[in-house]
This record gives sequence, C-alpha cells and structure tokens, in this order.
Amino acid sequence: MAAIELAPGTDEPSEADIGPVDLDGLGVVRKRVPNSKAICDVAALTVAIEAIARGDGDAVERRAEVLACLKEALADGSAEVRRRFEASNDGAACVRQNAWLMDQLIGAAAKLAADHEFPATNPTTSERIAIAAVGGYGRSEMAPQSDVDLLFLRPYKQTPRGEQIVEYLLYMLWDLGLKVGHATRSCDDCIRQAKADVTIRTSLLESRFLWGDADLYDELRQMFYKDIASGSPLGFVEAKLQESDDRHRRLGDSRYVVEPNVKDGKGGLRDLHTLFWIGKYVYRVDEVIRLVDRGVLTLGEARRFAKAQKLLWTIRCHLHYLAGRPEERLTFEMQPVIAERLGYTDHAGAVAVERFMKHYYLTAKTVGDLTRIFCAAIEAQHKRRRPWVRLARLMVEERFGDFKIESDRITVLDDEAFARDPVNIIRLFHEALTRSAMVHPHALRLITQNLHRIDADLRKDPAANALFVEILAGRKNPAPTLRRMSEARVLGKFVPDFGRVVAQMQFDMYHLYTVDEHTLVCLSVLHAIEAGELKEIAPIATEVVHKVLSRRALYVAMFLHDIAKGRGGDHSILGERVARRLCPRLGMTDEETDTVAWLVRWHLLMSNTAFKRDVNDPKTVEDFIQIVQSPERLRLLLVLTVADIRGVGPHVWNGWKAQLLRDLYYRAEEALSGDSARRGTATRIEAAKRRLADALPDWSESEVEAHTALGYPAYWLAFDTETHARQARLVREANRDNAHLAVDTRIDAARAVTEVTVYATDHPGLFSRISGAMAATGANVVDARIFTLSNGMALDTFLIQDEDRVAFDRPDRIAKLVSAIERALSGTLRVDKALEARKPTLGGRTRALKIPPRVLIDNKASVTHTVVEVNGRDEPGVLWRMTRALAGVGVQIHSASISTYGERFVDVFYLKDVFGLKVDSKSKLEDIRQALMKALGAADAKKAA
Repeated sequence: MAAIELAPGTDEPSEADIGPVDLDGLGVVRKRVPNSKAICDVAALTVAIEAIARGDGDAVERRAEVLACLKEALADGSAEVRRRFEASNDGAACVRQNAWLMDQLIGAAAKLAADHEFPATNPTTSERIAIAAVGGYGRSEMAPQSDVDLLFLRPYKQTPRGEQIVEYLLYMLWDLGLKVGHATRSCDDCIRQAKADVTIRTSLLESRFLWGDADLYDELRQMFYKDIASGSPLGFVEAKLQESDDRHRRLGDSRYVVEPNVKDGKGGLRDLHTLFWIGKYVYRVDEVIRLVDRGVLTLGEARRFAKAQKLLWTIRCHLHYLAGRPEERLTFEMQPVIAERLGYTDHAGAVAVERFMKHYYLTAKTVGDLTRIFCAAIEAQHKRRRPWVRLARLMVEERFGDFKIESDRITVLDDEAFARDPVNIIRLFHEALTRSAMVHPHALRLITQNLHRIDADLRKDPAANALFVEILAGRKNPAPTLRRMSEARVLGKFVPDFGRVVAQMQFDMYHLYTVDEHTLVCLSVLHAIEAGELKEIAPIATEVVHKVLSRRALYVAMFLHDIAKGRGGDHSILGERVARRLCPRLGMTDEETDTVAWLVRWHLLMSNTAFKRDVNDPKTVEDFIQIVQSPERLRLLLVLTVADIRGVGPHVWNGWKAQLLRDLYYRAEEALSGDSARRGTATRIEAAKRRLADALPDWSESEVEAHTALGYPAYWLAFDTETHARQARLVREANRDNAHLAVDTRIDAARAVTEVTVYATDHPGLFSRISGAMAATGANVVDARIFTLSNGMALDTFLIQDEDRVAFDRPDRIAKLVSAIERALSGTLRVDKALEARKPTLGGRTRALKIPPRVLIDNKASVTHTVVEVNGRDEPGVLWRMTRALAGVGVQIHSASISTYGERFVDVFYLKDVFGLKVDSKSKLEDIRQALMKALGAADAKKAA
C-alpha cells in the first residue's frame, strides 16, 4: 500500500492512493486464493495423512505423526501468508488466506477422525455431524492471532461417535496451538438460543459450512431464515446499532482518540461488520457488492466500504504480527512502525506518523458515513417503529421552507432542495439545532451527493455565513451539530481551513483527541461553562463568562484557536492570519475580527504564564498585562484558556491548574484596574503580616514580631494567610524543640495536591535532596517555593501528586515520604538506587515519542532572578537530577514551576547566584546550560543546546 497523499482540505484519499480494491471479496462467499498450493498443498497433505492413517502404529503414534504433519503445514502456510502480506500490504487478502489455510487443516483433521479414527460403515441419521465456521472465521476472515470459532452441528440427539469426533478434533486444534471457541448444538438448540440472544443470532447469520453433512447445515439455514429472519428486520437492526453505541461508550465514544482500537473502536472493523450483518440480515446477501444490485449502496459507496475495510484489515494484521498477540489498539509505539511499513514519509508541516493517522481517522469517518446510508435505505423500505411518547407530534407532518419533520427527524421536502438552493445545506443543520432535531439519514446521504455545491460562491454567501455563525455562537451547544456537519464533510468544505485539521493528530500523550475533535470538545466545554455546568471546578470562569461583552468573538475564537496546526510554523501566529482573513467572510465587524485574531494569537499566553512563571514576581504580571492590555481581553482569555485545557482530555484539568490561573487572573485584574499600584508592595506585605497576627490569637505580640522578622519581602507575597499561619506554627514548634528538621503535610483536595512544608537548616543542594526523596517514593513535584529565613533556616513548600496526577494522600505513603526526606537530609538515602527499583511511570509506549531535551535561559523575564526553562521526557528522578546539577554549579533555586504534558515536562526555575544576585556571567550561564543538558542525558550537550 503506497503512502497517502492528501492535499490541503482533502477529506478522503483517492482510489489510486489505497491501491486496487477487490469488491468481489466483500462477503462470506469462498474466494479463490491465488497460488494456494504455495500456502498449503492440499493434495500432498491429504496423501501424507492417509499414509499415516493406514500405517502400522497404534492410535497414539498415529495421532502424534498427524499432529506433526499438521503443525508443519500450519507453520509453512502461515509463514507464506505473512510473506505475501508484508510484500503487498493487503490485509484483506491476508485474512482470507489465513481463513483458507485453516479450512484445509480443519477439513483434513475432521476427515481423518471420521474416516479412520472413528469410522462408521453405514452411519445413521443420528450420527450425522457438520462443522461450521462462525464469527469472523465464518466471513472467511481471520487475523493472524484471531481465535478459531466453530459450531459443531449435531442431530437432535448426539451419539458417542459424534462426541468422539468433536473431542478428537478439538484436542488436535489445541495441540496445534490454536485458540478455539466452540459450541455443540442441534438445529433446534441454535434456533431457540438465537431467538433469545442477538449475539448467537449474529453468529448463525454469518456462519459458513466447513465439513460434514451439508444437508444438516442447510437444514439449519432454512430454519434460521424461516423462524428468525422472517418478518420485520428492524428489531435486529436496532439491537445491533444499540450494541455498537454501547461498545463506543465503553471505548471513549469518539473515533478521534489518539490511540484508537482498530477492531472495536468507533469507526473500526466491528462497525463495518455491523453494517455487513445488517445488510445480510435485511437483504439476505452474502456479499456487500450485492447491496448495489439491491439499491442500498451506490457503486461508489461500495468502493468506499471496500477501501475502508482494506486499510483497517491491513493495520490490524500489522498489529498482530508486530505484537505476536491479538493487539487491537493502535498505540503510540506501533504507529510510527506501521506508518513506515505502509510507506509514509515526512512532509513539510506533518511527520509520517501524523499523515498515516490522518488517513486512519478519515477512514473511520467513512465508516460513519456508510452507517448513515444503511440506516436511510432500511428506513426507506421498512416502517420505523416510533416511540409512543412522541406519537402526538408525529401524527402531524411539520413543513417549513424546503424542509419537513419525518419520523421525528428533519429532512428535505424533495431531492432537489440542495440543487435548488445550496444554502439549504447549511440551513438544514441550523434548523436541526434550532428545533433540537436529528438530521434524517436520507438528507445526509443527499448532502454527500451534493458536496460539490459547497463551492466558493456558497462560502461567500452572506446568508450561509450568517447561519453558520448562529450555529457556532447561538445559545445551544454547537458541538453536536458541528460534529454532524464535519462527519458529513460539510464543515471541512464550508471552512476549508478547518478541513485541513480534520483528522489531524498530534503525536504525543498529552492530547487525547485529534485537532478537529479537540476543537469541538472545547466548544462544548465553553457552552458548559456558560450554562453553569462547571461551576464547581471552574468557578471564576463561570462567573467571568457572563461579564464578557464580545461573546460571539469568544465562540469564533474557540473555533479557530488551533486551526493552523500542522502547517509547519507557530500555529498561534499562523492562526491569527487565518482569523483576520476568515472573520470578515463570516460577517464579523472589524472590532470582532481584531478580538478573535488577538485571542487566537495569544490563546496560550495565560496558561504558559501561570504554569511556567512565578506570578508573585511583579515582572511576570507586568509582562502579562502589557500583552493583555484590557479587562475585557483578560476575561475572554481566562474563559478560553479554561475551555482549551479542559478540552484536551478529562484528566488534564485539575484544581492545581485552576488555582494557578485564578492567581494570575486576580493579580492581572488588580494591575489593570490600578489597585496593585495604589496599594504598593510594602502595603501588601504589611497587610499580610497583620492578617497573620489576627490568625494567631494565642500568640503574644512579641512572638508575632519575632516570627514576622524572619521572612523576607518575597515570602509575605507568596502565600495566603492560612498557609502563613500553618507555617508559623511549624517554625515555632521546631525552634522550641531545637529540631534541625520539621516536616508538615496537608492534603488540598480542591487543588488535587498534597502540600509538603520542610523546615530545615539551609545548605547548598537542599532542594535537590528533598526532590530526590520525593522521586524515590513516587511523588511528582508540581510546584515549589523555596525561602531562606533570616535565622539561616530554609522554609521550602512543595506541592506534590502521585503517578495518576492526584493528591498524594495515602497515610502509609505520606509516612514513607517523610521518612525518605529525613534520610535524604541525613545522607543515608541512596536516591539513585531507590529510583532504579521504581518502574517508569509511562513505560515503553513513550519510546516512539521523540522529545529532544532543551534548556532556555531568560534574563529578561524577572528583574531579580535568572529564569531557566527546561523541556524533556518525563521520567522518575528527572527533577532530582536537574536540581542536583544546579547545586553542582553553585546556583540557588528560589522557586520552581513543574508542569507535565503527557510524556513531556516543562520545568521552570528562578535562580540566583551564591551571593543572592541575578546570574549575569555568560560563562556561568553556559555552565548552567551544560550541566542541565548533561542531567537530561543529552549525548552532546552543546549540540543539543
């Protein structure tokens, strides 16, 4: 299979891209395997087994010889099938050849059992037996590591001979190393169980005769179609579609997850199988191509079915061969390997693996299109059951413009509606959203046939653009409607820039969805914030969103914030250009266009500042508000940032990130309103000390004064009053007991962190030793504040989480952590040994993700500190290695911000030299860079830097 060349905005690869498509192979009909003798010489195998059967050895010896013969045939045949597959990349042919090989082996073993091991000179009707293939094997499809599913069909009452044949064959197959799923039933048993269980009904539907009494198998088929498949098929159809919905929900309910399940995921092989089952059940055909004759599919749609199946089977076969087991998930580790095997190469703006995955997602989308087409055809020929609760509404057919409500769903009055007025394509979805109605599959199929009408004229049409913006920025959640538009290929055609990011994956473990799906999820989150549904986890955003004056601009900016990803440059800068070009077309004013463009350009500003910089440093806030400039932009940026982070995935947002954004928002709001300037730093410090005194009513005035004299100005601006009071008590108790070390822990459930405060004698490398102890016990540091008091003691506060990014809250683990800190400071803890004993957090999946280490030194971000940002692969102990390296070059860490994005970390350190000054020496800065690169394991620190 050649690599796929997808032009910008292209929704689907051409037929030439995927190679020749075999329409005749779509079904359960036996298909001739080319040069089958090279896979298995059936005549030679038969002669060899017959010779063994007539030999002089006893039954045990004969069986051993037959088993050896079959093992050799299986090994040689499987090797030939794999060789052909790796040469052709044709998964559809591979699974057919595997199934054909299995047919020959089972047939040979069954014939041996019946004719030689348990012969019957004149078998009675009660001794009849037939073997049928079921499941995927019944469709003549068998992945390299799939089970062999068999149905042993017997008369009403089984004889001992029949049981012996079944037992002999099963043991033979098990000894061959095959995984066998089997059932032994009579025809009546099959029919009775099929009526009660739709899974058994499906199994019988796709069964295929293998060996034995063909009349007995035909009897079952006749009973099945007479007693089971007669009458209305809608019950079976609805059951299978519900089964698919349930399966999708279990696996994330999106075809755009970054590690999709090729077999059972949304848009995977199982969905294609469901379509085949429906087609076979309703129309009684054994091949998909026959559905063209029945008018269910067009020839083009049948070809799309074949292309989708071919790619999905090819990927699945590669997964099975690479893993050596039935692996169905297209993991990060597998993706680049399979992309290379399929011939994908890097292009400007997109690496090979991302181009391969884009093709996969487009194929999954094709499966969704085919599902809707099937449903439309079935409803056209069979009366749909209607829920009684909506019966009153359905009794009257509602008509409006070129549309009507049919079967409780919106559709067109006639098939010429889109040709008559192409704006109807957009208007249909607008009406569906306005009336809270689903779009009828027939209308969606008509849209597919009229996609060519979404041209430059329609894209410029003011009415079409106004309808689109109303969908996007109306009062109802726009995400489901936009998702339907995208899956119908309307959205990518109407907004070609969005079409470029359809199925655009990001090859990392941070982003859960493709770019287009992430955008739609973000819009859904934005609507939820506005509706108050996220008040508990995002209270400030929920409050602020109702104060924004540019609501329409906010929704458009959310739609466009990642629209320029995958173009080989900074997507924020490139996206700003897209916004300035697109917004006027959408009918937005100059002011709205400027706001949207600014939000797209700076949509990462707030998260980068909050997560990577010290918001207590006045320079941080000053630099931030120089870009933001207005309270309205600040409000817009906060809401957009919260929705963006929350839209990455369900486990990315947490209370700690909410707190960081909240702190930055309030400080920026103060600065923009002039409050911080009026209050001044000295005034804020004095206010913090007064609040502390009020919080310690049992302390004497002299005790309060003595404690407040210990902290330097930065300390009083770093924490809230509650934290200051808690730390004051810790310091007093330690001083009273003459303790050289005191550790306090507190679980902060709201921020999903555990706060660890360490009061210890200050010395070089203290931070490194503490962080090493934390790494050794499995704690991840997410933030750190380091202060030296005027009495020479260090008061360091760490916020930590466990490996699952939640609070480190188990009492036993906290006790081990405190003990580890004590041992680390006393010099008895070997951090390197402890880390070797711990398994990597992310495991082998990250090996495929290339993350070059990087050290950035910024002497302008702070007036008083040198700011160092370090990027690299997240792994246990990496913070310890970096802090140890910094201690080794003689610099002090004032504070640290620790952020993790999937497999990648971004840590920021605020540094001073040993004299408490900013590091200005170029040679010293280079020493810092080299030491950090060495700690990150860079082979050539200078080259990597």
